[in-house]
Amino acid sequence: MPARIIAVANQKGGVGKTTTAINLAASLALADQRVLLVDLDPQSNLTSGVGLKGQSGEAGTVYEALTQEDHFSDPHAFIIRSTVKGLDLIPADRNLTGAELELVALDARESRLRRLMEALRGEYDYIFIDSPPSLGLLTLNALVAADAVLIPLNCEYFALEGLAELVSTLKRVRAALNPALDIEGVLLTMHDERTNLGQQVARDIRGYFQEKVFQTVIPRNVRLGEAPSHGLPVILYDVKSRGAEAYLALAREVLGRRAAAAPANAAR
Repeated sequence: MPARIIAVANQKGGVGKTTTAINLAASLALADQRVLLVDLDPQSNLTSGVGLKGQSGEAGTVYEALTQEDHFSDPHAFIIRSTVKGLDLIPADRNLTGAELELVALDARESRLRRLMEALRGEYDYIFIDSPPSLGLLTLNALVAADAVLIPLNCEYFALEGLAELVSTLKRVRAALNPALDIEGVLLTMHDERTNLGQQVARDIRGYFQEKVFQTVIPRNVRLGEAPSHGLPVILYDVKSRGAEAYLALAREVLGRRAAAAPANAAR
């Protein structure tokens, strides 16, 4: 089965987007899935979070993959291996900061990542694209390349702020560039079950998105915050932590949803 390509996106920062990309990908790799991470955020926190800051593939990073035609002859030349068995990475570095401006002048500027992803789709079970906290050309490339988008939302007062803009963008992408784009799911993050606010926000989000919201909820957890500074997914940093347990549960839920959808897709 070819890879399911999932963009992890929310134009609001601080919602656990990169944390989710790293830890869901690592948890799926632990379940014997072949997983590729793509760092599309100029901050390159995903690359740092798996301990590969400053490293690049033979042909460079995702920046070269997007902007330089002559570097595309071998898509594998952008990939590096992580410390997690079965988990690979196309890294980012500070050069990606200027990519938005450079892409404006290039042909097929919104679909350049899709070309790379389609070349690699047959070699993985899942590909996760960590998009920047904006709705510019980099995020647009992620949405055009993806089969679905996973939306992390933190359980705080402004959780739904700007969400209408993201949903509107998804509709425009479907209409013009990627009609098959789906919502993989909405993930509640940074949840504190001890507070009335956290519980109310969770209820509001479930009321709005209904069955699209994952049953798994990611709690506030110190280990989740510490793990990236050690360049490790939380399952390698402290597998017994609540954060690790939550992402392992999320991986099981993601696998279960895909398995349940397979018969329906086969019947179409």
